[in-house]
Amino acid sequence: MEKTVSEKYRFITKALIEKNKSITVMESCTGGMIASLLTDTEGSSAVFKGSFVTYSNEAKIMQGVPEDIIKTYGVYSKETAKAMADAARNTFSSDIAIGVTGTFGNIDPNNADSTPGEVHFAIATDKETKAWSETLKPQDSRHAYKYAIALLIANELLSTCNLH
Repeated sequence: MEKTVSEKYRFITKALIEKNKSITVMESCTGGMIASLLTDTEGSSAVFKGSFVTYSNEAKIMQGVPEDIIKTYGVYSKETAKAMADAARNTFSSDIAIGVTGTFGNIDPNNADSTPGEVHFAIATDKETKAWSETLKPQDSRHAYKYAIALLIANELLSTCNLH
């Protein structure tokens, strides 16, 4: 799966360069993997404006996610993912932004609303912010969970942002 995911992100980054579209991310459960995949392609500095790894609730709030969104909907929700994408897009003035939050394989002791394998992600553009929720099948490792969600995000980026 790693090779497939890496190839998709290489394609995405090249398409962004070709279309002169900028991108940024605010990641929680993926811990910076999406940013890493986007920047693995030479020339990515032309389109990748930056990223935040906001693993804690406090970090999300510090980077612009409204605290009341987390309190009302929970940190693991489409609403929080949307707020993460919007905050990243606004901070970096990018064309596209991704927000991703969720739990992999275990209950989060700091957030009672966690469901193992449940992830939420959003893609913000100048037109709209769309969000998705997925429950991933059990994976062999946290690394495998990260690649599984990275693949889902890549597929939605390709269709949502017309990067084919």
